[in-house]
Amino acid sequence: MMASGLALGLAGAGKRFKTSSRPSERSPTEKQPPGGAFVPSDMLLSPQGYTGQILQPTHSPHTLSQLGYADGFDEEPPLLEELGINFEHIWQKTLTVLNPMKPADGSIMNETDLTGPMVFCLALGATLLMAGKVHFGYVYGMSAIGCLAMHALLNLMSVSGVSHGCVASVLGYCLLPMVILSSSAVVFSLQGIPGTVLALFIIGWCSLSASKIFTSALAMEGQQLLIAYPCALLYGLFALLTVF
Repeated sequence: MMASGLALGLAGAGKRFKTSSRPSERSPTEKQPPGGAFVPSDMLLSPQGYTGQILQPTHSPHTLSQLGYADGFDEEPPLLEELGINFEHIWQKTLTVLNPMKPADGSIMNETDLTGPMVFCLALGATLLMAGKVHFGYVYGMSAIGCLAMHALLNLMSVSGVSHGCVASVLGYCLLPMVILSSSAVVFSLQGIPGTVLALFIIGWCSLSASKIFTSALAMEGQQLLIAYPCALLYGLFALLTVF
């Protein structure tokens, strides 16, 4: 009895050893990764390889339109236009100032363009500096006070009113003849009869151009002489800086 039981035990142990030593019949997709981490079987790669797109989103022509970028950068305005710099209008305003007899375009002159006035103010200060006169502070100070005074006066005289930017733009553009006077002071002295006559001519030129533009932009027909008088006083101060 004992011998037959021992033989049966050895036979069962042999079967179990043969069963555990057989290679696994599971498919590669059922293999578990090391470390005990669980990964679903549908996420494991098959022997044939994965033929889909990995991390590549599908392209749709409506994607950009849904995000608001359909127009792109082609329809955006130029940078100078966004800054309010229009070289054609600057050139037209400059020609209007240089020719006092030329009719002014009220739609263009009513713009608040400060590019030309800043350039002409810098040119006036630079030419005065070349003549040995450091008057940058006086130029900007008198320009600011003159713009405020003319703004108050024009708002009292006109019906529609005017903005500070429009007044500064017109007075700054009409400062161009004064730059010509300060450039002449670099070449020869203006302290004499010829210099005084030239200064009076430049003052009349500046005031006539400014009054013409104001009457055209603000529809103030018949009031050009009333506007020209305070403009002549303002430009007379710049002429005093240039001559003396």
